[in-house]
Amino acid sequence: MKQEVQPTRPFEPELIPIPAGEFLMGSDPEQDKQAAGDEQPQHKLYLPDYYMARTPVTNAQYLPFVQATFRQPPGWRAGRPPAGQEEHPVVTVNWEDAMAYSRWLAETTGRPYRLPSEAEWEKAARGPEGRLYPWGNEWDEQRCNSLEGGKGITSPVGMYSPAGDSPYGCADMAGNVWEWTCSLWGDEWPEPDFKYPYHPEDGRENLKARGAVMRVLRGGSFDYSLKLVRCAFRNRMVPKPRHVYSNFGFRVCLTAGG
Repeated sequence: MKQEVQPTRPFEPELIPIPAGEFLMGSDPEQDKQAAGDEQPQHKLYLPDYYMARTPVTNAQYLPFVQATFRQPPGWRAGRPPAGQEEHPVVTVNWEDAMAYSRWLAETTGRPYRLPSEAEWEKAARGPEGRLYPWGNEWDEQRCNSLEGGKGITSPVGMYSPAGDSPYGCADMAGNVWEWTCSLWGDEWPEPDFKYPYHPEDGRENLKARGAVMRVLRGGSFDYSLKLVRCAFRNRMVPKPRHVYSNFGFRVCLTAGG
């Protein structure tokens, strides 16, 4: 069993332990009729234990980072989050923002916080048995903030808990905001350079890849439909898009033993 990690700062995330072991990564078109080609083949992948933040990083958690580093606020007026949206996920952040926040959080707390790989994200979202959605294999628009729910905006993190949580207890892993991972997709939008089966040592986790190479995002968002909020769906974008996106956020993870 992992040692429990207690936050030492008010802006630290609540962490969920993800135990070591195999999980089913990707999609089987016999089981999921919406499976995309880049999600195949479905395969078993072993991951060591780690911790995943229960929710995406919120505006309230991002604010101390902005204040401490003087980084450009993410579309906020007067340098502060919109009133009443402190517990909404921070959005209009690019991959470089997410990486900078993770490094700052690690330096500030002395703990090895970082962005998750897409494999770590997917296991935390669907559990070992390869659920299509965090809560199971049947779609339910009442369990997440997607296009079908009609909100048209982000929702406070954890709003759909516990009904929409993953098997481990992670919230908002379907819908609300797209979440950056550290994993590379490749140069071209239609076809990934880094295909399945997932091999963590093949260069896809290179944090120093040139800036034009796209990174993977996961989870869907409030303005995307049920097909794209599946746990296995892979989105992608360059680390620093020319336009900011009001549905891009992120969550952090923590290396076990940190």
